[in-house]
Amino acid sequence: MAISDDRRDDFTDGNAIAGPLAEVFAVDVTAAGSRCAHCGRTGPVAELRVYGRAPGFVARCPGCDHVVLRLVRGRDTVWLDMRGTVSLSIPVD
Repeated sequence: MAISDDRRDDFTDGNAIAGPLAEVFAVDVTAAGSRCAHCGRTGPVAELRVYGRAPGFVARCPGCDHVVLRLVRGRDTVWLDMRGTVSLSIPVD
């Protein structure tokens, strides 16, 4: 289900979730490559369209607008739903 036209431009790029993802991963995940499970588009997490006007963050594919990942932080828990991602390739030294 696509988002409504009035909210289509109400997003930031994937760098908006760098801080929350840094709480979970020991590397900068925004530099990681991701593949959308819906359309197959590949690109860095930093290019995802991130919507943060909710209890958490929703990152959508810039190609097809489907949800790639969701991140919600509670007081002592972080929930990360990546079922919209086929793969995540994280560069390491």
